Amino acid sequence: MSEAPRKVKHPEVTIGSSTYLRIPIKTHVIMKEDHLINTIKKYVSHDIMPDDLLFVTEKIVAITQGRAIPLTDIKPRPLAVMLSRYVTKTPAGIGLGMPETMEMALRECGIPRILFAAAMSAVTKPFGKKGVFYTIAGYKASSIDGPTPNTIPPYNQYVVLGPDRPDAVASAISDALGDIKVAIVDINDLSGAILGVSHKSIDKDLVVKILKDNPLGQDHEQTPLGIIRKVSH
Repeated sequence: MSEAPRKVKHPEVTIGSSTYLRIPIKTHVIMKEDHLINTIKKYVSHDIMPDDLLFVTEKIVAITQGRAIPLTDIKPRPLAVMLSRYVTKTPAGIGLGMPETMEMALRECGIPRILFAAAMSAVTKPFGKKGVFYTIAGYKASSIDGPTPNTIPPYNQYVVLGPDRPDAVASAISDALGDIKVAIVDINDLSGAILGVSHKSIDKDLVVKILKDNPLGQDHEQTPLGIIRKVSH
């Protein structure tokens, strides 16, 4: 039997003239050994409706792809140690502000790209421009998650990379659920991005607006899946 959906303090949100219900789905702690599509089917099959959009956090996609790396397996090079000191820390997470996450960004994106992103960020920062580093480095850098005090074990001792082929993963999930629309999302308390979609018709900007207040939560909610359902026009 699947877990009951978790209640949200403000389950509905109105964007323009339409109102949407956000339904977070609680799961067990997803591990590398879990089959992503079978796990998703187990938890959402009884709740999903044909016109819904299922959103899946990038973290569980990456974990089931084997892209969660133990901190003890990461040996940061001096360049990673140096660059990590200049990363602004936020309440949403450590980002690349620790040597281990910066090391993985160098491996994922390449040294030239990370250095160029860092240089452009340094040049534009005095003018008040934010986010330049991640815009240039790309989603492979911005999606890297390091451990925080609220990270669920065992991932408080891991670095989790961004998902591989998020569009293809979204399409595979959609096919398994009977052509339900699916989005792979990277949402936190400060920002959001849609990394992959199953259908080109999905409005990524609208999905970000619907999830802007992070209804899945940022702490120990254990809700890596959710449903968006339009309830009024």
